[in-house]
Amino acid sequence: MDVNAAVAAAAAIAGVLTGVIAMLAFRWSERDQKRPTRTSLHTDPVLPPGVDTVLSVLRSSAVVLDEADAVVKASSAAYALGLVRGGKLAVEPMLQMARDTRRDGEIRQVELDLPRRGTGRGEALAVSARVAPLGSRLVLLLVEDLTEARRIEAVRRDFVANVSHELKTPVGALSLLSEAVMDASDDPEAVQRFAGRMQIEATRLTNLVQELIDLSRVQNDDPLEDAEPVRVDELVAEAIDRCRHQAGTKQITMAAGGTADLHVWGNRGQLAAAIGNLVENAVNYSPARTRVGIAARRVSGSGGDLIELAVTDQGIGISDKDKERIFERFYRVDPARSRATGGTGLGLAIVKHVVASHGGEVTVWSAEGQGSTFTLRLPEAGAARDRAQQHPDLDEEADQAAHSTSGSPDSGVSPDSAAYETLPAPEVLP
Repeated sequence: MDVNAAVAAAAAIAGVLTGVIAMLAFRWSERDQKRPTRTSLHTDPVLPPGVDTVLSVLRSSAVVLDEADAVVKASSAAYALGLVRGGKLAVEPMLQMARDTRRDGEIRQVELDLPRRGTGRGEALAVSARVAPLGSRLVLLLVEDLTEARRIEAVRRDFVANVSHELKTPVGALSLLSEAVMDASDDPEAVQRFAGRMQIEATRLTNLVQELIDLSRVQNDDPLEDAEPVRVDELVAEAIDRCRHQAGTKQITMAAGGTADLHVWGNRGQLAAAIGNLVENAVNYSPARTRVGIAARRVSGSGGDLIELAVTDQGIGISDKDKERIFERFYRVDPARSRATGGTGLGLAIVKHVVASHGGEVTVWSAEGQGSTFTLRLPEAGAARDRAQQHPDLDEEADQAAHSTSGSPDSGVSPDSAAYETLPAPEVLP
């Protein structure tokens, strides 16, 4: 009896202890589930209120890093620039800046040249990086792409340097010639010779300044603002009159022909300057007793009919390497010959800008020793007017194309001589 009672008491005590232990284990498990773990503290950081919205509207590339250098937030621009890869900041100098800022809380900024992702040409991507603390645990990195700004600045520096050099030459010549005139005041023949040279240099200086003004004007003015139908044959006649004296001096025959009564839509002054520059170049770079031809015709294009105007000479021609650059400002195939002819290197740059802003294109075919043919293709008056009214945004695209510094592509084939032979007989102008 006593033994049975003892066994029952021991079993009761064991059951109570088991229940107590089970209850304590359950409570302990619940407490551990509610307690934040070290992993959750590091992998699920929360951005301060409003930061996410601000970063989404910034033009700069934005990256937010936590205390373990893991990317918490990154804009699409940061991925596009290759700053973030695999959830990590891929640029070591920026990562080191973020660590230093996290350590001392100081804002840092630096400009870097980064390799451009996906190209094997070694082109650098210029960026400005700024790092600042964001709260107590996060770091904010803002990266601004400076590549285009630097390119524009380089173009501006080159342009200023070229203008300074081109102005310096005739101004220096005028200064020396004026001193020579003063020293030869008692020699009428020498004075007359030096005065003639001064007139040449003064004309060269005037032409350079005028072409700089023309280039500035065609870049700033919208050619379609005061556009009107312009007769192509009137533009050709004006260009021929402009070069009649130079052609007569070299006994060069100028011939105009093609389809009559063609019209283009645009700014008459700019179009006349462009065609005049082509004809003037053809005369200046052609040997004596040769022929310069100007022919116009209508051709079919994907967006409507085009007016094609070709200026052909029998001059020195242009090499393949020069054809890629002849439309750049101040670029001249033969600088020595340009000095003799008074060329400034701006004529073809003006031609390219005018044609592009009118929705057309200019191409060149040339062979050394065989001459050159420059071909303008412009929308016909009716087609151009309709196109401008239906797609006003195309004007901006044409302006961007005109600012490009690269040359117009070579057509790759010689002009269609058979097509020009079937044109009406041109008027020969002595």
